[in-house]
Amino acid sequence: MADPAKRRATYEDLVAVPAHLIAEIIDGELVTQPRPAALHARAATRINIELGGPFDRGKGGPGGWIILYEPELHLHGDILVPDLAGWRRERMPELPDAVAFELPPDWVCEVLSPSTQSVDRVEKSTIYARERVAWQWFVDPIARTLEICRLENGKWTLQGSFRGDAPVRAEPFDAVELDLGALWER
Repeated sequence: MADPAKRRATYEDLVAVPAHLIAEIIDGELVTQPRPAALHARAATRINIELGGPFDRGKGGPGGWIILYEPELHLHGDILVPDLAGWRRERMPELPDAVAFELPPDWVCEVLSPSTQSVDRVEKSTIYARERVAWQWFVDPIARTLEICRLENGKWTLQGSFRGDAPVRAEPFDAVELDLGALWER
């Protein structure tokens, strides 16, 4: 929790952060981190490719989603930038022409880095639960793992953990098999 005596970070503080950093406001505190390393960026890009065709575009899959890379989420005073986020089209029928989104996504994916995983797993995960994000994925490109969590009664429950090159049917995208090995290719 942020110290109540401390000044709360503002959007102006976030905008003033140099472009080579990713900035978020979590519990009133400005949090910065370097842009992702190659393995991190590659895993996020591959997830976007694997899911984008069948779910965002409906090519070879059911469609019905809007999936975005690093969207800026404005969620009741917190500003988060997940690696990927997805909204069911029934909740967000069209992509708004906006810089940031106030509608919480239905799914988020955080690609873990040694320097950011504690924030992703604790602070950001708590905010996603508060905002009733239904699914959360944690992808670790170093350990080559995928964890799928679903929100149930306000708490995250682990639905499955996968590693290596296993083919996976992962909620909420279980209509199509995900090639987990593709996430780790160099």
